[in-house]
Amino acid sequence: MTDAGDRPRSTGPNGRSGGSKTKAAPGSDYTAASIQVLEGLEAVRRRPGMYIGSTDIRGLHHLVWEVVDNSIDEAMAGHATTVTVTIHQDGKLTVEDDGRGVPVGRHSTGKDALEVVHTVLHAGGKFGGGGYKVSGGLHGVGVSVVNALSSWLRVETARDGGVWSQEYSRGKPLGPVTKVGPQGDRKGTRTTFQADAEMFEETEYAFDTIVSRLRESAYLTKGVWITLLDERNERERSFYFEGGLVSFVRHLNRNKEALHFRPIYVDRRDGGTAIEVALQYNDTYTENVLAFANNINTVDGGTHITGFRRALTRSINDWAKRAGVLKEADNNLSGDDVREGLTAVVSVKLTEPQFEGQTKAKLGNAEVAGQVEGAVADAIAQYLEENPGDGRRIVEKCLTASRAREAARKARDLVIRKGALDGLALPGKLADCQERDPAKSEVYLVEGDSAGGSAKQGRDRRFQAILPLRGKLLNVEKARLDKILSSENVRPLIIALGAGIGDSFDITKLRYHRIIIMTDADVDGAHIRTLLLTFFYRHMNQIIDAGYLYIAQPPLYRISTGKVTKYAQSEKDRDLRIKEFNTKNLSVQRFKGLGEMNADQLWDTTMNPETRTLLKVEVEDAATADGIFTMLMGERVGPRKDFIKSEARKVRNLDI
Repeated sequence: MTDAGDRPRSTGPNGRSGGSKTKAAPGSDYTAASIQVLEGLEAVRRRPGMYIGSTDIRGLHHLVWEVVDNSIDEAMAGHATTVTVTIHQDGKLTVEDDGRGVPVGRHSTGKDALEVVHTVLHAGGKFGGGGYKVSGGLHGVGVSVVNALSSWLRVETARDGGVWSQEYSRGKPLGPVTKVGPQGDRKGTRTTFQADAEMFEETEYAFDTIVSRLRESAYLTKGVWITLLDERNERERSFYFEGGLVSFVRHLNRNKEALHFRPIYVDRRDGGTAIEVALQYNDTYTENVLAFANNINTVDGGTHITGFRRALTRSINDWAKRAGVLKEADNNLSGDDVREGLTAVVSVKLTEPQFEGQTKAKLGNAEVAGQVEGAVADAIAQYLEENPGDGRRIVEKCLTASRAREAARKARDLVIRKGALDGLALPGKLADCQERDPAKSEVYLVEGDSAGGSAKQGRDRRFQAILPLRGKLLNVEKARLDKILSSENVRPLIIALGAGIGDSFDITKLRYHRIIIMTDADVDGAHIRTLLLTFFYRHMNQIIDAGYLYIAQPPLYRISTGKVTKYAQSEKDRDLRIKEFNTKNLSVQRFKGLGEMNADQLWDTTMNPETRTLLKVEVEDAATADGIFTMLMGERVGPRKDFIKSEARKVRNLDI
């Protein structure tokens, strides 16, 4: 979650920036002289989002991925066995491997090859398969983009009998490539860079984010030893997996009950494509399928996922009919039925992958769909023939999913039909807003009627809607969709949002583009917030992907002299506020809940777009998020107890 800081520059009632029409200034004609050519890496600094997606915390970590992926490419090519990432106390970060090292020597451009790689876009050894048969970096822009967006970068390459080095500032060399010593036993590349604070909103690396990515890379590249060192607080993590994707799937299912002990596994080469897939069913109701192409997490899927899904549906239906679990007259299981409770990792490696955009979110190679489908279908068929007991358990789960899905469809149709018969009647406790443009509208999901009353009185009814939630929301981690739709706590929320749920969810029908969770700052409030987050993540994750889900930040304290009042969201913030005042005659009030706040206090602190702070809910790592929700909200008590024990030592102030 990132701080959305919702503080507009100009003030419409909906909190969005205003604008005005202006006449063209003299001499503003669009002529040949208006055409600019950006030299070198200036284009990257002018439009960084085109190359790394954003300049927020995600973009900052994208720099790390670009350099790490170069080292992983060396490992995939069989030339490196170790990769070490070090976060330094001064904000620099180093990536080192024991691969072949970046080439040095005079290039056809007249510059040294090391300098060309680091200062010229679309320059590298990954074109045409000469330097790498398989690579995550295709466009030759990775390390040069990192260089352009770093205030300082130093690269050292050990090869050809020496250690060669060059330093740069914002993409420009500070001197020539120089030999700094003999090679000795050293080999590979060491890159140290300082992300440019002028380009990034934040330059503090997140240990857990990097840990998750490095663990992932170690699973996907068997036999490579990856280490993360954090000098800021002397932490260290190392990863090495001989089991590859089988180990990965078991890790993803660690807090779930597997239906079969041994994951189904395939490792096959088809022409120039290497296909590796592992899958295992568990007793939950959610699908968790991760897709990779050349070790790049293709979060939007692509042709490899298309082939995988076709193979899964076809193979399970074919075996179920042959085994007599499904009768010939029965309807086939759908794709949704066979993916309920499935955990899988699909990884392909190919010489010329076609990605959509520099961030490589989707694979487009048409031939890969058939290659993956054939390999996975054969592997599943063989496994089910050899393990009929596992096959029956899997198919029975799929049949249960099918029956539940039909019940959910009927319940969903009833919800929709009831809404239509009632003239699209909204829930009675919803205080809707006057605005009808979803982009200008927001809804607060408020804990309880008392807080709901304050929020209704304090809101700006032109664009703010209030939906009070009574009691604890259903824990959707332990319920199928048919039970969710019959819940009196959940159904009003679904109707109020207006976009449906599950297969029928349509984000274009969403009635509000800011959905704000507002709960008390206590244990019960945190529980309700977690239940709501679980609901959105499991059943309306398009809302999170679109950036429409937020968490309100109500204050814990009110500090007043009688004439001047300030609010604080933590004990530390409270103490700082008390020192601004510098007086003994202070009134300090701790709010136990939103219902204790007057309507005007709630508006001033939590609902006014000009003064409030909102946290935008984001999911950067689907595997990590899935594991956390399963652990906190799932059936197994053991992992949850372990988590509480490990985290309890971090508690400083316990509100009982």
